[in-house]
Amino acid sequence: QVQLVESGGGLVQAGGSLRLSCVPSGNILSNVKMGWYRQAPGKQRDLVATITSGGTEDYAEYVEGRFRISRDNRKNTMYLEMNSLKPEDTGLYYCRAWHPYRPREYNFWGQGTQVTVSS
Repeated sequence: QVQLVESGGGLVQAGGSLRLSCVPSGNILSNVKMGWYRQAPGKQRDLVATITSGGTEDYAEYVEGRFRISRDNRKNTMYLEMNSLKPEDTGLYYCRAWHPYRPREYNFWGQGTQVTVSS
């Protein structure tokens, strides 16, 4: 069984930066796709960014140019560098890892790390 543990969240002023990490434990497949999602209070969970095992990145429009996703394939660890943070970036940030062709069979979520951006 795979477990994902996020860290790096916290309280930051608008315009500031944070770096989130997602560390898996257990036997995780090397070809998994990984991504960050976030959920603000009372709202649905939204995609922030994804990255393939080959390093192809994809971003939601509202973070493009401010956030950068990366991964260390040797450790299967994933990161999210967040810059120019805005109050609307506040939320619980989740890490996800899934098989690109069998997402229903192989799909794991972390517990989330809180990011709060004050104005």
